[in-house]
Amino acid sequence: MKFNVILKQSEEGGYDVIVPALDGCFTQGDTESEAIKNAKEAIICYLEGLQKLNQIKSTPKAILKEIEVAI
Repeated sequence: MKFNVILKQSEEGGYDVIVPALDGCFTQGDTESEAIKNAKEAIICYLEGLQKLNQIKSTPKAILKEIEVAI
């Protein structure tokens, strides 16, 4: 799979990375190459989380509910 990532220089130094296709998937790195490496790891973790969520949804007798929390 291929994903577009947005790299932005951080004010504190290094790079911030956002993966637009995966809501809430972001990371950072001290160098551009480290940021890209970390982005790959973040994407893998994100997708593994989705896979686990799908397993929960497909488990017989499991009840999955969405709740809203106000902050």
